[in-house]
Amino acid sequence: MEILNVIAAGVAAWIFGAVWYMALSKSWMEASGLTPDSIDSKNPMPYVVSLIGAIVTAGMLRHVMEQAGIDTLLKALMTGVGLGLFVVVPWIANNVLYGQRDKRLIWMDGGYPAIGMTIMAVVLWAF
Repeated sequence: MEILNVIAAGVAAWIFGAVWYMALSKSWMEASGLTPDSIDSKNPMPYVVSLIGAIVTAGMLRHVMEQAGIDTLLKALMTGVGLGLFVVVPWIANNVLYGQRDKRLIWMDGGYPAIGMTIMAVVLWAF
């Protein structure tokens, strides 16, 4: 079933995001101007919204891949990396630069969707 593939792809990317941000937590908090005390870790909404967002993104990526006839692993990889790096990262760069935030956030926050969309594309291709 396609919906299960979309959910699996979204969950895979969401789990990657947890690993990504845990690995970068100290640098990311510093660049974001946050401290462990300033983060409400008991609020589930960021986790719920990010999971829903990953599943919705995976659904749209499935549609794009189907319409484009993505049928090989190489094409899936190129689609995931391409959309992540050349669609998502520029928007994140705009937000960071216009918000006058630490420029390191471009790659910290941009790396997640670039790699995450690649993971989604591979999962969608594999199933």
